[in-house]
Amino acid sequence: MGSSCFTGAMEAVSSAVIKNKDLLTDLDRVIGDADHGINMSRGFEAVMKKLESTQPQDLQSGLKTVAMTLISTVGGASGPLYGTAFLRCSKAAEGASTVTAELAEKMFRAAIDGIESLGKASKGDKTMIDALEPAYAAFSEKMKQGGSLLECMESACGAANKGVEYTKTIPAKKGRASYLGERSIGHQDPGATSSAIILKALTDYCRTAGKE
Repeated sequence: MGSSCFTGAMEAVSSAVIKNKDLLTDLDRVIGDADHGINMSRGFEAVMKKLESTQPQDLQSGLKTVAMTLISTVGGASGPLYGTAFLRCSKAAEGASTVTAELAEKMFRAAIDGIESLGKASKGDKTMIDALEPAYAAFSEKMKQGGSLLECMESACGAANKGVEYTKTIPAKKGRASYLGERSIGHQDPGATSSAIILKALTDYCRTAGKE
C-alpha cells in the first residue's frame, strides 16, 4: 500500500467508526460516559474533511494530519490517545512511501508505546491495550513466519477480537469504568472495541486494495 492509498485507507477507517457509532456509545453507556461512539464519529468525520481539504502529499504528513485532527476534535481520553497513536505512526513513517509489513509493524509498535506512555495502562487494565498488545504480538509472529502484510493484519485482527472478549472477564482499572470495580466485569471495553474496529477496517481495505 503506497502513500496514494492513504486517503482510501482512512476513508475505510472513518466509515467503520461512524457505522459503529451507536455500538460504541451503548458500550460506553454501561461503564463510561456514553460518549465514546459520539466522540470517535465526530473525530473521524473531521479527519475526512481535513484530508479532503489538505490532500497530504505523503504518508507521514497524512498521518500527522489525522493525529492533530483527532486531538483537537475528539473529546475525553480518546482524542489524546488515538491522536498520540497516529502521531507516533507518522514519526515512524518518516521517509517511507510504501507500507510494507515491516513498516506496519514499526508503526504499530510506535502507536502502542505512545498510548501506553500517555495512558499509563497495561494489559489487564481493561483498556484498548488489551486489544492492541495481543494484536501486535500476532502481527509480529506472522511476519516472522514470512506472512504478507495482509496475512499479518488478519492475524492481528483475530487477536484483537480475542482481546476485546477478554476485557469482559476483568474489572476496569483505568478511567471512569474503574469506579465500578468488579461491576464492570461482564462488559467489554469500548476503547478495545474501537481499536478492533479500526484494525478490521484497515485489514479489509488492505485486502481490497490488493485485488485492484
